[in-house]
Amino acid sequence: MNKEMKFSGVTVNGLLMVFIELLLVVAAILFFVQVDKSGNELWLIPGFVAILLFVFFSIGYVLIEPNQACVLLFFGVYKGTIKKNGFFWVNPLFSKKKVSQRICNIDPDPIKVNDKIGNPIMIGLVLVWKIEDTYKIMFDIENDAKNRFAYEKFVRVQSDAALRKVAGMYPYDNIDDEHDNLATLRANSDEVNEKLELELIDRLAMAGIKVVEARINYLAYASEIAGAMLRRQQASAIIAAREKIVEGAVSMVELALNKLSEKEVVTLDEDKKASMVSNLMVVLCADDAAQPIINTGTLY
Repeated sequence: MNKEMKFSGVTVNGLLMVFIELLLVVAAILFFVQVDKSGNELWLIPGFVAILLFVFFSIGYVLIEPNQACVLLFFGVYKGTIKKNGFFWVNPLFSKKKVSQRICNIDPDPIKVNDKIGNPIMIGLVLVWKIEDTYKIMFDIENDAKNRFAYEKFVRVQSDAALRKVAGMYPYDNIDDEHDNLATLRANSDEVNEKLELELIDRLAMAGIKVVEARINYLAYASEIAGAMLRRQQASAIIAAREKIVEGAVSMVELALNKLSEKEVVTLDEDKKASMVSNLMVVLCADDAAQPIINTGTLY
């Protein structure tokens, strides 16, 4: 047996057993009263038997709340799991271990890892999970006797390992070619989250844990290279802006020359065209506003 199974033994309504135990208490009292009346101490035997049965039966109660399960063992042998909600009574010789199947989540601190090209980055995740197989969670992973929820440590360790593996499969972003189709952590979050979720499903399945959702919630360059990468991004932005400015300036100069020629406003030789192009490009591409100079003489 290496997976969860439904408990097939006898379960009795807990309220019915409470009523039966009350009858045992009443019977014990009546037996002890009979001893006082008759003086026959033999009535003590059934009285003590009723008390022992009361104590024995009282160990068998189990209360199972919604999204909670109870694992039953008979002298170390797994007998099944009760997932039905309610108040029950089972064989008192069964040892009972409750397991919560409610949805949990972890949001650990970001960790430092190297991306695919070796850049140190800080990355963090959010994991939403729940226990699906009570047998595996109780018996396939080590649980510290002092900590009933030691499997939460298992989830954190495996999540850390999965995050490190996935982060090492992608670069943070495209440094050499911004237009490259290479998947990156920054630009392809959906693909990265899907890969991370599949990795966690594979790692946590051995413990009977179902991954509800897994996604990256923090991504940044490590502090030692953050400044340099910020300057690189600023430089890339400036270059992209300059490309747009130059492209627009060339179009405007071309339009101006065509209009002057079309309207026959002025006839320009090649030298004058070159001078005009130079002046217009300086005016259109300059960071500061142009300072016009009025020429009251000739062009020469």
